[in-house]
Order: sequence, then structure tokens, then C-alpha cells
Amino acid sequence: MVGMKLRSRLLTVAAAAAVLAVPVAAQQDFSAVEVTAEHVSGAVHMLTGAGGNIGVSAGEDGILIVDDQFAPLADKIRAALAGISPGDLEFVVNTHFHFDHTGGNAIFGKEALIVAHTNVRKRLAEGAGVRGRPAEPAPKEALPVVTYDDGVSIHFNDEEIMIGHLTGGHTDGDSYIYFTDSNVVHLGDQFFAGRFPFVDIGNGGNAVGLRDSIGEVLEHLPADAKVIPGHGPLSSVDDLKTYHRMLTECVAAVKAGKDAGKSVEEIQAAGLSDEWDGWGSGFINESVFIGFIYESL
Repeated sequence: MVGMKLRSRLLTVAAAAAVLAVPVAAQQDFSAVEVTAEHVSGAVHMLTGAGGNIGVSAGEDGILIVDDQFAPLADKIRAALAGISPGDLEFVVNTHFHFDHTGGNAIFGKEALIVAHTNVRKRLAEGAGVRGRPAEPAPKEALPVVTYDDGVSIHFNDEEIMIGHLTGGHTDGDSYIYFTDSNVVHLGDQFFAGRFPFVDIGNGGNAVGLRDSIGEVLEHLPADAKVIPGHGPLSSVDDLKTYHRMLTECVAAVKAGKDAGKSVEEIQAAGLSDEWDGWGSGFINESVFIGFIYESL
């Protein structure tokens, strides 16, 4: 009976993951989506709508956005930006290549400079899919025109915006974006606030690397910084510490089971600590998260 339940749960999540690889604009009605703005700190705001959270720097130099959700939401995103500042959009920074964070590139790339890690351009150009499902190569205007391997800084709106590569976490092209004077960091899908993360192992992701990357961020992040997650509400450094503890303890638990010779199905049946019960309420449930860790090890 346990095996049947596990297979059912895995098939359900596999179906959800397959949907992630299909262009969402082709199957989702965005007409009811509202894009709303929230001031974070200093020059930085956060937009929520559908897909990944958008970071915004707005000031006398114009507007810089971090990620851009889906192309059908471009007009709603523009309207939300206009409510913050009348300035022109100058930069788009991609935290990684997944389409719920880069879908608007094809629109905004015609007017702004797209900046991203080298692997983001590579994945978009080749049409990298998710969980084994193919995707169409991105058009030229959707590709980053400024790329980096380790990091780069943009001096914009009277502050240094530091962009750095985080290795082997959610994908192989993840970056953090730290707004130094505003004291805000955008972590993209390296950080799913209060929930288990999706780890795209097929595109270079690794749950152990994710644990280590978040630990590295915490070593350098001021205690009073504001944290914009890829998905979920605006967070604090304490929230990020809890997320890191979850990653650390869950990786240790799965590793202990694997080292003891247990199969992934046996570890899934045993489950994780009760403390993390509510963290599987997103589209990544406990069993699938255990699978990511097991495969990463």
C-alpha cells in the first residue's frame, strides 16, 4: 500500500514538473492576474503576479528589474513600474533561465539590456527544457547580451548593485543580486520562502550545492537585510536561516538513510522531520524533495 501511495504521489508531481517545461503562456489565462508593487527598502521594490518575484530598482537613472515573469504580463508589469517611477527601463537581470522568470525577456529585451550568467544565455539559446521535456530556443531579443562567469556590478540609482554566481544550487546559472545601499538581496529560486525548493538537476542543480550556496550567502549578508525570494513573501535574514537549517537537516537525514543502504523509496516512506510538514504545501512535496536530495548525493 505504501509503495502504491508513493508511486501515485510521484506520478502527480512528475506531471506537474512536465507542465513546467511547457510554455505556460500557451495554456494559462493571465487575464485575472494582478501585478502588485511593494516597497522593500531604499530604491528597491518587489512586484508579485504570476511566476517569480520581480525585484525593482527605481530612481533618477531609470528602472532596473530582476526577472520578468511571463510575456503576456508585460503590460501589467509596465503599469506597476509606472506606478513606482516614470523612468525608462534600462536593465533586466535574470536570476536563472526558467521561463517563469525570463518569459518577459522577449518583450523587455527590445528596450533594455539583459544581464545574466553565461549559462542562462546558453540554456535559453539552446532551448533547454525542464525535467527531460524539450523547449523552444529563445528568440534573439530574449537572450542576455551581457554575461559573466563569476559576477559583475551595475552602478545605478546611486548604489552598487552586486551580481554574483551561486554554484550548483537550483540550476547551474543562478545568481544573487545585492542592492548595497538599500540592503536588499534577491535570490531567485535559490530561495523558496517557507517551502521545499525545486532543484533542476537536469540543468546543473544540486540540493547539496543549494545548501552550501545559501550558507555562503548567510556568511556575508547583513543581519538586517531584506530578502526577496524567487517564490513566496518578502523575507528576513532569519527566514533565510530557517530555510538553510531545513536544507542542512534534510540533506543530512537523506544522506544518513542512503549511507545505511536504504533506497529512495524507503527514505520517502520514513519521511522527514515533522518540523517541515508544512513545507511540502507547494508544488514540490516531501517525497519529491527527498528524491532531489537523494539524486544530488
